[in-house]
Order: sequence, then structure tokens, then C-alpha cells
Amino acid sequence: MARSFHDATKHSYASVRANTHIMDWANKPPPFKIYPAIEPLALPRDIPQTGVSALSAIAQPVRPLSGEVSPSLQDLTRILYFSAGITRHRKYPGGEIYFRAAACTGALYEIELYVVTGDLQGLDAGVYHFNPADVSLRLLRKGDYRGNLAQATAFRSSVAHGHTIIVCTGTYWRNAWKYQARTYRHFGWDHGTLVANMLAVSAASGLPTEIVLGFLDSKVNSLLNLDTHREVSWCLIPIGRTAANSPPPPRDVLPLSLETIAFSGHEIEYPAMLAIHESSSLESDQDVVQWSGKHTVSASYVPASEVVWLRPLPEQEEPTDTIEQVILRRGSSRKFDPTKSITLAELSTILESSTRGIAADFLNPRGVQFNDLYLIAHAVKGLRPGAYFFHREQNALELLKAGEFRAEAGYLGLEQQLPADACVDVFFLADLDDILKRHGNRGYRAVQLEAGMIGGKMYLAAYAQRLGATGLTFFDDDVIHFFSPHARNKSAIFLLAIGMPLRANP
Repeated sequence: MARSFHDATKHSYASVRANTHIMDWANKPPPFKIYPAIEPLALPRDIPQTGVSALSAIAQPVRPLSGEVSPSLQDLTRILYFSAGITRHRKYPGGEIYFRAAACTGALYEIELYVVTGDLQGLDAGVYHFNPADVSLRLLRKGDYRGNLAQATAFRSSVAHGHTIIVCTGTYWRNAWKYQARTYRHFGWDHGTLVANMLAVSAASGLPTEIVLGFLDSKVNSLLNLDTHREVSWCLIPIGRTAANSPPPPRDVLPLSLETIAFSGHEIEYPAMLAIHESSSLESDQDVVQWSGKHTVSASYVPASEVVWLRPLPEQEEPTDTIEQVILRRGSSRKFDPTKSITLAELSTILESSTRGIAADFLNPRGVQFNDLYLIAHAVKGLRPGAYFFHREQNALELLKAGEFRAEAGYLGLEQQLPADACVDVFFLADLDDILKRHGNRGYRAVQLEAGMIGGKMYLAAYAQRLGATGLTFFDDDVIHFFSPHARNKSAIFLLAIGMPLRANP
């Protein structure tokens, strides 16, 4: 199912021109989920910064420890705000855009956050929805329901002993209004960039976290009272750790009659998205146990030509801006200056920091990842222009072919100017058939999420060095053709362009 969905949602030169979809601006969904009858619980606004540098927070997660590691209400607020909060807004004729802490396709922000927590000082145990519009929580269920999530994950340690668990969901129509069925790919990318922020801020706050994809979808959806034709749970992020030997017992979950404001006058349902999500859902405890027991495997790549060893910035030369400062500064670059270049040290720092510090139930202890990184370098001092493959374990770039490929990069990035003007373009490619063979359709969620997460960390690493970055879409098969024969039999997953913004960052 996942393979057929991926093929059906590929972009090509012909398919883009054949698509007659028109955005109905009068029917555009609002950017927030609103529960009009539930009183908001305002979260504290004056939150002290962690003082931890962005590059450190990106690359060095806090490992699970024994004993109690509990978030405070300030910690929880910091994590929620710097993952999904509004950082700036811009007015335009007919409306206003509220930009969030993490990048999102089309600035449509289809990801919702829910909090399942035990008692915190200033916050009673319960199931809450986070509203970025007023930085508040709304209580959906009163009481401690962490045991329900522990049960849904076959009592995975990070969840069973998690002090607070954040559940991330995707709302179909808010993104499909523009992107149609390809939205399901965007679910992975947009969850990934948000989770990258969440992991970095949690690490800076000294709180262990993990990304958990192994859970019974129906139990989590029921706990959040989701209409699964419109919104579905995607991943769990346990925060902190309790000292208790066992989680609280599961509680009865009754349907709730909670009014929400309709997204639009009418919504269009794309059956392909519902079908891929259903086929990638886990339905039994055995499914969850099997998922959590599977890990990525390391492909064996032997450099066959010129190799350039990465040389990250020495620690004493790394930027010291805090993770909060960088998130507030970050945005998706609208234009790059094609006359400017970055250094090999800056690129090395981005690659090294962004591919470390990922704790997830689908990664093996050595951190082997689904996505391979291919680069087109245009203007990197110390690196010949050309196409490269990133050898993660050797921390090296292998030259696949030398040459000036700005025109090709612009074409591959859906004929946009940004990848042509960038200093370097990073393409995320994966052996999708092998992933699906080993992990089933659930692996499709993982590969898209991982790409967005590494891309999100690259955003932060670039902006920490006062560079710019932006995520882009692409002509799928043409990307593979460009990087072949090395990339033969792989699939294009994501693209991030990195460069010097035409207007300097503040």
C-alpha cells in the first residue's frame, strides 16, 4: 500500500502541469483547532531561557536515567511554545499569517499537540489540547491517563515511565486544502521539523525524550477523541521520567461530546490518505512489540572516488546563541544570494550535528538511519562544485560527479529558483522497498518523519550559524536519475536548500 501511495503522489514535469487543482481561498481552513466551550488554562508567558547553545542542544540528547526527572510547568510551556508556538505574524491583503516555531509546508500548520500528564505543580493530571493562538491548554479529560498510553505502546519504558507524554496529530484538510493527497508525505515532514525543535528544547532543559511510533492507533485516537476522518495521531514524545516502578493503571475512556469549530464550509476527503494511514496503523499488541523490535540496518557503502573529510567548526568557534534565540530567528528563506558562499566548516557542522542526537523506537542503538543524504554543492569554500554522497559513519563526502549544476538543481526542485541560488542542496533518498519489506507500511511514516526531523535539525544548525534554509518539493524520479547509478532503486523523500539569505538575518 505504501509503495503504491508513494508512486501515485510523485511529482513529474508532466504531472505538475496536468494538475488542475485550484486553491479556494474562501474555503481555506483556519490555522487553529478551537474548542469554544472549554475554558483555557493560560500557560506562563515569562519563561527563562535555558542558556544552552543551539548546536549543543541539537546534537546531544539527554539519555534516559534512573530516578525522577520531572518537567516543571515552565519546562512544559517552553517545549510546547518553541515547538508549535507563534513567533511572528505578517499581514497581507485579505488576512494574516501566523508563523510558528517550526517550519511547515505552505505555512498551513496542520500538526496539533496534546499533553497527557500526571500532576505537575500548577497543573493537574489530565489530557489537554495545546492552543498556540493564546498559549493555553484546554482540559479534555481529567485524571491520569498515562497508563492508557503505556498500554497502547506495550509498556515501552520511555512511555511507561514518562512523566508527561506529548501526542502529535495531523489534521488532513488543513494541509490537503492546498496539497491534496500528497499531504500524507507532508505529515511526516511537518511532524519532523516540529519534533526536531521539541527534542532540542527538551535536551536543553535536561529532560530525556524519545520519539515513539510503536503504538495502537485506535487507543490513542480514542483517548484524544479524534474524528479519524479528519485528524489522526502520528507519534508520541514522552518527556522526563518518573521514579515509579510501574505506570498508573489504565482508565476507562468514554466518548466525549466536545464541540470544535469547523475547519471550512466544506472539506474534500482524499481516500488515498485515509487508506495509507489505515494500512500503516498497528492493530494489536503483537504488532506493537514487533514494530519496536525492528531496527534499521546499515547499508554498506564503499567510497569509489574522491572523498572530502568533514571538518566541523572547533568547539571554541561554535556560535553560542541559545536554542531559543535560534528558533525565534529561524524562518524559511524566500531568496538566497547566489553570489555568496558558505564554508566547508559550516556545512560540516550542519551535517554532523543534524544526524546525531535522535532517540527513536525505530532506530537501532548505533543510530543507523533510514535516509541517505545526497548533496549538490554550488558554493562551498573548500568543496568542489558537484554532486556528493554523505558517508555518515565516516563523516565524509564522496564526490559522485564534478560540475556546475545550478540549473539542474533548480529543475529538480520543481523548477524553483531557491535550489539554484542556494550554496548547497541536500536531498534525502531512501531504499523504500527495503524499508517497507522490513518494517511494513508503518515504515513509511518513519522514513518521512525521520527526513523531516533531520531537515528540522539542519534548519536549526544553519540558523545557528546565521545562514538560511528552506524545505522544498521536487520531481521524484528526476532526482533519482540525477544521482544514479549511485542512487539506483532509491526513492526521493525530502529536499532542503541551504544558503545565504538575500537579506541578512537579524
